[in-house]
Amino acid sequence: MTSMRIPGELPARLEDGFARVRRECGLPGAFSPQVLDEAEWVAEVPRLDGRDLSDLPFVTIGPPGSAGLDRAVHLERLRGGYRVWHAIADLGAFVRPGGVIDSEARSRGTTVHLPTGDVPLHPRVLSEAGASLLPGVTRPAVVWRIDLDAEGRTVGADVQRALVRSRERLDHAYVQAAVETGTADGTPGLLAEIGGLRLELERERGGVTPPAPGLDMVTADGGHHLLYRPSLPAEAWNAQISLLTGMAAASMMLDAEIGVLRVLPAPRPRDLDRVRRVAAALRVPWPDGAGYGRVVHDLDPADPRRAAFLHESRVLLRGSGYVAFNGEPPSLADHAAVAAPYTHVTAPLRRLVDRYATEVCLAIAAGEPVPSDVARALDDLPGLMSAADHRASAVERACGELVAAFLLRDRVGQAFGAMVIDVDEHRGDGRIRLADPAVIAPCDGPLPLGEHVTVRLAQANLATRQVRFTPA
Repeated sequence: MTSMRIPGELPARLEDGFARVRRECGLPGAFSPQVLDEAEWVAEVPRLDGRDLSDLPFVTIGPPGSAGLDRAVHLERLRGGYRVWHAIADLGAFVRPGGVIDSEARSRGTTVHLPTGDVPLHPRVLSEAGASLLPGVTRPAVVWRIDLDAEGRTVGADVQRALVRSRERLDHAYVQAAVETGTADGTPGLLAEIGGLRLELERERGGVTPPAPGLDMVTADGGHHLLYRPSLPAEAWNAQISLLTGMAAASMMLDAEIGVLRVLPAPRPRDLDRVRRVAAALRVPWPDGAGYGRVVHDLDPADPRRAAFLHESRVLLRGSGYVAFNGEPPSLADHAAVAAPYTHVTAPLRRLVDRYATEVCLAIAAGEPVPSDVARALDDLPGLMSAADHRASAVERACGELVAAFLLRDRVGQAFGAMVIDVDEHRGDGRIRLADPAVIAPCDGPLPLGEHVTVRLAQANLATRQVRFTPA
């Protein structure tokens, strides 16, 4: 999912437009007094049990300014390998199954991100305060201990409830700079080392984590500009720790024959053939015998042709979902992009399924039955999460269309240089990407895929959020 940041004062027309998006997509409003009352109470009296690991120097690593901190890490070098300590905010220590917070979270499913701010899954007194792994305070957490060999392969994993105390909140840019200047030690330095090993293992498996640059709307020269914000290697290293944990959790569930997995079927042959043709048209190297994952890992998204290929090849990553099971594991247990079984357990402040999946893993690791209320809830989770993900995607799409229409509203009739990133072979039209503003929009055809073209803005309607170009 692409993140968009609009720092500073929001133009009134955009503010009104985002409010309309919220209404049209049916996003929930403020939490009820009953939910807020329960949240304020449980934030003060969480369940505090498990091992005291507050002596471990955990740090959080994420986007700058975030108050909802799901994850903290502490990395160690062992003889012949590594140990990953991965602390996850323990929502189960606060949220009681069947309570009003639980019911409200089930209706929301996930936090929805808008440029004007989030529509949170949980009240902020929990997600940004009581349950958040803020530095300098002791918090209940679910701590994964995952041992790796010298090549980064998992050799053992366990999970337990514990008390932790984060030492510091770091952002990706800080970690990246420390690594590049040779000043990274402790966890930041090992994050680059372990993350690099895990990325290489992902390549070997045929997995893929496509780069996802963000967008920044800035004010300069008397106007607004939307520019791409490239992703940093530190973001990929950090993401690999989450993937590692999700894979360990999925393996645990499959062995115990109970849980909920995030799944994605393998690409259909016709889609893979089409993407191969696109690669050839865009002159993207695809070595003999290489899978899609290895091709993508070697691409520079700053290159326009590579960026066009990444956009076109997203068809191979569509169709993901969730599957719950209690008994025989499902026939489809893999996530094609991960190239392994995988589940969500590392973002419980922002995603409903993570709390339930975590409770399953805690019970398995302790050799105990999965709590009956958790087991009963599993069957509903795929449907709840599918609806929530669909709503979040609709919001993201509508917000992008709104910002594009706003930036281009006074430029109808003007010509722009663009790159053709998508072509509909049946309709003969496609989609183009401008450099500034960083807008992707439909364009009438015919269009040459992967080529630079000059286009003319035919429509930019703020009310309908419709933007369309024609060849100049």
